[in-house]
Amino acid sequence: MRTSTRTRHGRRAAAGAAAVAVLALTACGGGGGGGGAAAAPTGGATSGDITWWGWTPDATNAEKLIAAFQEDHPDIDVTFVSKPIDSYDSVLGPAITSSEGPDVFNVAPGSANGGVETFGAGALDLTAAVEGALGADWEEKLAPAGVEGLSVDGTLVGLSAGAVYSGGLWVNQDVFDEYGLTAPTTLEEWKQVCATLESNGVGCFVQGAGQWAFDMDTFEAIVENVEPGLYVQATQGEVPWTDERFVGAMESWKALFDEGIMQEGAIGLQQYPDANNAFMSGKYAMVMMGTWYTQYAVRDSMVAAMEAAGVADPEPITIVPVPFPDLAGTGETGTMFGDADYGLAVSAKSDQADAATTFALWLTTSEAGQQAVANTLNDIPALKGITPQWDQIDLVDPDRQLEALQAYTEGAGQATSPRFATVSADLNTAFKDALIGVASGDRTPEEALAGLQAVQDAG
Repeated sequence: MRTSTRTRHGRRAAAGAAAVAVLALTACGGGGGGGGAAAAPTGGATSGDITWWGWTPDATNAEKLIAAFQEDHPDIDVTFVSKPIDSYDSVLGPAITSSEGPDVFNVAPGSANGGVETFGAGALDLTAAVEGALGADWEEKLAPAGVEGLSVDGTLVGLSAGAVYSGGLWVNQDVFDEYGLTAPTTLEEWKQVCATLESNGVGCFVQGAGQWAFDMDTFEAIVENVEPGLYVQATQGEVPWTDERFVGAMESWKALFDEGIMQEGAIGLQQYPDANNAFMSGKYAMVMMGTWYTQYAVRDSMVAAMEAAGVADPEPITIVPVPFPDLAGTGETGTMFGDADYGLAVSAKSDQADAATTFALWLTTSEAGQQAVANTLNDIPALKGITPQWDQIDLVDPDRQLEALQAYTEGAGQATSPRFATVSADLNTAFKDALIGVASGDRTPEEALAGLQAVQDAG
């Protein structure tokens, strides 16, 4: 099997007018090269050669998933091509109007990169295929976020491999243990932890605040601490962004910069690769990431990530998830929020549509495929009832990680609040000016929130 260079998790705004325009041509153009898209695919193919494009999973996990697939389907060859998250939308649009583009490509809910609203016109409807695989009650067998979030006007654009959730932090437990530290639960404790780490020459917390999708994660975590569900209510127009509760949340966001929690120059960095590499190389002891980071609790994935961060001959570090601190003092902590991480869409231009559907169905609806997904620890599986086989997973340090990881993944699986699914593309973009503007001091919290409300009203 073949995989390209490593990829990155995260979310960015949906593609612009150019991508929409080329997809309009796809919608008008009908089936793809070779006539493979003339009828709805069933996923009954036993041979073929297909290409899969995505910003995730990373190379190590893509290899594991494809290898597991080919144990069941040895005559279907899958090539995974990793595309950088920041350019995924711009390259995907023209690619799926061509028979030379991918057979399978990643899509995501809402205003995330690979948004189904933008790229759905270039994909086949997989409803009949998934019904054939799981039966008439197929929707009851899959996580709702992966069905609702990947459908457009009754068309099932993509099949969810699993979901990712945010709302917490990750710590380098090796460093915390070395200095006798425990995870902070309040702003004051966070400041004390930072002071201890920095006095010993270790960076405390790192975030690429120039990549606003991750700023949105931090802000949503703060708002969930203020009042669970409030953030989603605002994205749906039920509560104004100018509500005083959001003013308090925005002030807490600013305090992370003013109180020295955010590292110097945070606004000038991206979460990927900058903050990720800084954490993986041991320069910082804490980072804001979500459940997708669980994969790096696995020895080989951690080693690969550290090598990608520039660490020579890495000794894998022990990472552990912890709740976001109680900045608002409400006691409301531990809330997580998420969406389908990515769905597999089958290109309407593919001449290997049936083989592509075979792969998509196996990965997202079969017990074997979903078990392979679960065991990478990259996603919470879409197929209900599938959980990681912890005794088969080579954690870096099970004694310090296993209990926390089990609780973390179980908690994520019970989360109901969305991450990006209810955020429009325009509102997503507006968050950049709001959050970075407040962090830099260019906007007051009130001004930033008024800007968000203006976009919400215009939508």
